Amino acid sequence: MKKLLTISLAALATTSTFAGGYRIGMQGQKQLAMGHTGVAVVQSAESTFFNPAGLSFLKDRFNVSVGGNYLFSHTKFQDTETNYAAQTKNSGTPFSVYASYRVTDWLTAAVGVYSPYGSTVEWDRDWAGSHLVNKIALQAIFIQPTIAIKVSDFFSFGGGPIAAIGSVEFDKNLFRDNNVVDDLGNRPNVLIEDSGIVKWGWTAGFMVNPTEKMRLGFNYRSEITMKAEGGEATFSNIPTYLAGQLHNTTFDASLPLPAEASVGASYQFTDKFLLAVDYNRTFWRSYDALNVEFATGLMSENKRNYKDSNVYRVGAQYEINNTWTARAGWYYDESPVQDGYFAPETPRNDSHAVTAGFSYNFTQKLALDVSLMYLIFKEVDNSYDWFNVAQGGAPAQYSSFGGTYKNAAFTAGIGVSYKL
Repeated sequence: MKKLLTISLAALATTSTFAGGYRIGMQGQKQLAMGHTGVAVVQSAESTFFNPAGLSFLKDRFNVSVGGNYLFSHTKFQDTETNYAAQTKNSGTPFSVYASYRVTDWLTAAVGVYSPYGSTVEWDRDWAGSHLVNKIALQAIFIQPTIAIKVSDFFSFGGGPIAAIGSVEFDKNLFRDNNVVDDLGNRPNVLIEDSGIVKWGWTAGFMVNPTEKMRLGFNYRSEITMKAEGGEATFSNIPTYLAGQLHNTTFDASLPLPAEASVGASYQFTDKFLLAVDYNRTFWRSYDALNVEFATGLMSENKRNYKDSNVYRVGAQYEINNTWTARAGWYYDESPVQDGYFAPETPRNDSHAVTAGFSYNFTQKLALDVSLMYLIFKEVDNSYDWFNVAQGGAPAQYSSFGGTYKNAAFTAGIGVSYKL
């Protein structure tokens, strides 16, 4: 098949700057306020996501947690050689809904609906990196039915299947050369869209309570490969001499949502003070390339070469009184992007996050949960060196696009939790 153009379709996942690669770490207001720890924490239905085994140790028979975040990110780009500058300001609204019910003393059933992948990145039209991306928008929702089994007061395990439902929109210019234009002087462009993508994965975990005050936990979420089959590719502003090759068609592509293993520990120092630590290992090495196959016979090959990465988390909770509970946390998140593969669709580097929040208990059953998070990114000077400028089936010729990226990100979330 001809290698006519290089289309960077990482939008099948997302381009959020809020977690390693294209992952968003905002799956619960209480746990987000504690540095997004939770593998060994038992306090709400949010355990459905963090470690299903923890559901077995909830004191109340029925628990519900509902919440959402507004997230904002600002990325600045500068070419240090020419002083060319561009920026992108983007927002998103991830959400989560969890409900659990203790069927018997040893069996708990739960369901979670949440959005671990979903955001938008939009640069100025025809900016210097438009051959890599103009706009990417994704919505991915996970539905997770779950059971937890309590073996004893010291051990439980749980898990269940995950249905991932996704949609994607991706827009870019076809060529880096500004001289390739149509009769009106417009640069050739492609818009790729697909929706209703449904794929399956699973999660499982266990929890051990060595003492009344200490908990240890482990959780694993499998890789889910999102496959777009028969998506729509719309070409516009195509010069007459390329119209026979570049016209509206369909495409197939796949991209992994990587597996993740997490371990955690928590310790209840006093009746009021809880400390938790988590370690997450994300197996990003599965994302080595993104290949897009068009029904016309064209093939786009895009090198990614991600590496596995780690997140180190710590969080604390203090019950001030029966009405107020305060939380705070911190984590360090490694970027999976390697040097030479830094594309503006995932404009992020290693980051530190500072989190805080509180719960206001209206009654013993109903509470308002609030979280705040600010991400501090390490400034990065890097490039993407694998854009193929060859046309018409010629041998690959790679060009580089890079510069200095500066990032800032903030999110505020609100939710309610109810127990009965």
